[in-house]
Amino acid sequence: MAEIKYEIVKHIGVLSEGSRGWQKELNLISWNERSPKYDIRDWAPNYEKMGKGVTLSEEEVTKLKEMLEQI
Repeated sequence: MAEIKYEIVKHIGVLSEGSRGWQKELNLISWNERSPKYDIRDWAPNYEKMGKGVTLSEEEVTKLKEMLEQI
C-alpha cells in the first residue's frame, strides 16, 4: 500500500472530542502534495493516526454552507 502524504495547511477548528481523546476536526489539508482541500475527520492525539473522513473542494464547502444556513 502506498504511503499517504499530508500537510495540515490550516487548522480551522474542533467539531467534537471522543472519550478516547480523538478529535473530529475541520482542517485545510494538502494530500499527496496536491492543492489543499477542506477535510473533516477524526484525529488521534498528536495526529498519530487518522480516521475515515470527507474531503471537500472550495466549491463544495460553499454549497454545504448554503445548505446548512437553510436548516
